[in-house]
Amino acid sequence: MEVKTEKRSALRVVSRRVRKVDGQAIVSGAPHYTMDMVPPGALYAKILRSPHAHARIKRIDKREALKIPGVHLVLTHEDVPRIPFTTAGQNFPEPSPYDTFMLDSKVRFVGDRVAVVVARDEATASRACEVIKVDYEILPAVFDPHEALQPGSPILHDEPDASGIFDATKNLAAHIHVEVGNVEEGFAKADLVFERTYSVHYVQHVSMEPHVCFAHLDENSRVVIVTATQVPFHVRRIVARVNQVPIARVRVIKPRIGGGFGGKQEIVLEDLCAHIALRTGRPVVMELTRQEEFFSTRTRHPQFVTMKTGVMRDGTIVANQMKVVANTGAYGAHALTVQSNTGSKTLPLYRSPNIRYIADVAYTNLPIAGAFRGYGAPQGYFALGSLMDEIAHELGMDPLELRRKNLVRPGDEDPIATKLGEGKEGFKRVIRTCGIEQCIEVAGKEFLKRKVKSIERPFERKRRAVGFALAMHGTGIAGDDMGGATIKVNDDGSFNLLVGATDLGTGSDTILAQMAAEVLGVDVADILVYSSDTDYTPFDVGAYASSTTYVSGTAVVRAAEKVRERLRDVAAHLLSEEPENIEFRDGFFIGPDDRRIHVKQAALKSFYGEQKQQIVESASFITFECPPPFSATFVEVEIDMDTGALRVIDAASAVDLGRAINPTLAEGQIIGSVAMAIGYALYEEMKFSPGGRMLNASLMDYKIPMAADLPDIKAYLVETDEPTGPFGVKSVGEICMDNVAPAIANAVFNATGVRLRELPFTPEKVLKALKEAGY
Repeated sequence: MEVKTEKRSALRVVSRRVRKVDGQAIVSGAPHYTMDMVPPGALYAKILRSPHAHARIKRIDKREALKIPGVHLVLTHEDVPRIPFTTAGQNFPEPSPYDTFMLDSKVRFVGDRVAVVVARDEATASRACEVIKVDYEILPAVFDPHEALQPGSPILHDEPDASGIFDATKNLAAHIHVEVGNVEEGFAKADLVFERTYSVHYVQHVSMEPHVCFAHLDENSRVVIVTATQVPFHVRRIVARVNQVPIARVRVIKPRIGGGFGGKQEIVLEDLCAHIALRTGRPVVMELTRQEEFFSTRTRHPQFVTMKTGVMRDGTIVANQMKVVANTGAYGAHALTVQSNTGSKTLPLYRSPNIRYIADVAYTNLPIAGAFRGYGAPQGYFALGSLMDEIAHELGMDPLELRRKNLVRPGDEDPIATKLGEGKEGFKRVIRTCGIEQCIEVAGKEFLKRKVKSIERPFERKRRAVGFALAMHGTGIAGDDMGGATIKVNDDGSFNLLVGATDLGTGSDTILAQMAAEVLGVDVADILVYSSDTDYTPFDVGAYASSTTYVSGTAVVRAAEKVRERLRDVAAHLLSEEPENIEFRDGFFIGPDDRRIHVKQAALKSFYGEQKQQIVESASFITFECPPPFSATFVEVEIDMDTGALRVIDAASAVDLGRAINPTLAEGQIIGSVAMAIGYALYEEMKFSPGGRMLNASLMDYKIPMAADLPDIKAYLVETDEPTGPFGVKSVGEICMDNVAPAIANAVFNATGVRLRELPFTPEKVLKALKEAGY
């Protein structure tokens, strides 16, 4: 459902429910995913992984492996360059520590790289891995982030050539401390101070397509990497550096991707795959199994979040403090920036003159955390959204009125934006548009009428109740995110749109085509999109931070406007008028006497008229703004009081996204993120043995919600026409990951009076909490 703005009717293509430009090809099986592009005879590379959580490699005997027919190569840390780097696909210089090596003499989690076998096929490579003999020196391991930060804990990163670690001697990958005002004075002034701790667990992205990479040398001995990535240009830069070759010798192509969600904002296979191709001169492919995908790629950062809030008796917040202890796992990719977001995306939602945010990010001998949809905000909002309800209950206030009393408003300046950017100082941010009240109204309209219900059946007790939570997020990274676009005119009036932006299945190719078509006065079918090839498309940071529509979209609009002006000149010449006297409307260049030339006619004449020319224009855009979208999510839950089984039976989420370029795709983002967030809140959890081995690394044992587990999710689009965004847009892709878990927790409390502060809300945890409460 859409809440429309008045200006919308003037648009032809933007804000319309246009079909995806690749939709027919996808449903017919036509698009090429990475594995579809691997030629016959390509070599297969398989990684031998550590069975130990922490160990030094004393010796590797690969002789038996090399005797197996079909084995071409076995590489260990002694065979590859030792170049420290970060696997995080972020802007250069990356704010993540350089604590990773292609292959190392030390392993730091169960599943870490030990060696790589290159063979004629997967079966041969797997068999060779089994006969490699490794002599390990087993080291003490640490799995709890609090314990890891204590004196005397095993040190994970004692290598002298790592850099960017906040304090390796304390296992402290990153540390953040930001203050606004005087928090202690605020707490002293407050009538009441509330302090609670909440915990968020290990979860995995579970993209349908696992990480896969294919590399080969072209006719000029350049390495071409075809990879399922969100960040092709970052892959190119990092792979070149690690392999000690010029960037000009590396080309990265992103084909269709079967899901990313942040997990593919990472260099997981590309460094090794490119190295093998360069070394052998042969095409080589690497593809992870589902089991490897779980424990060897990336996860959400587990966190312990302690919220401390001081309020007056009327509910006014006078001090807000958030302290985070986070687990980055064995390596520090995104350690600083994810935890920066935990504070920066959450604390500005409610006005407070005094704010403190502290985060310690610990190394442990568990799988590596990284970018995941929401990027730190879901952890913070679970705590903040839960505590707001707890405060309201203690004050005897309506939880909605407590929030309304303290909510940020248009014209407010974000109090911590300048102090807490993505791992560094940020930029001033003024809230120009805020549709949170409309979000509450449209999403909560039916839910706010419902009361707690008890359902009594023979041998069964069930209760139902409603809960809600609010959120704000971000749109791109101010001062960092940049995207480019090039548009070339064709003689039939079609246009080639070249963008570095990465479509993960989100529909960004369609969105950008709609924007170009709107500016140029043509149909989407006239825009031919080619994206994400580092040789042919302009630079783009990649698909992350909810930035593509805003950042890359602005570049597309600017390039299209340049092309339109060039075509206006052509039309003006044909009409014997000055360009400034030519109006453009509905695809026509119109003279003062109402004579008109269609844009396609002008395109043809640009090739075959008196002033022959090839019209090509490029533009780029970097944002120094980060306009926040806002969201309200309401859920109704049902709890079985005898078993602890908890399910969401109804859900609605409204998002102020500025403007929906394609309402269908925007609704899909909302519904998909709510579904993913329900899984994160209720079902999904990576479980580990006492020695750090993942116990449920399969889709049989790691539970993600299926269609039958999900309610009918209602998505509402609230449009506020953001003045800094192209066509008024803000973001929509991540925000609904933020407020589902606290909404569920609040609903459970409303039904039972039991407060759940540890995710996920499994039946075992819910039943235990019910029993402890006397049920």
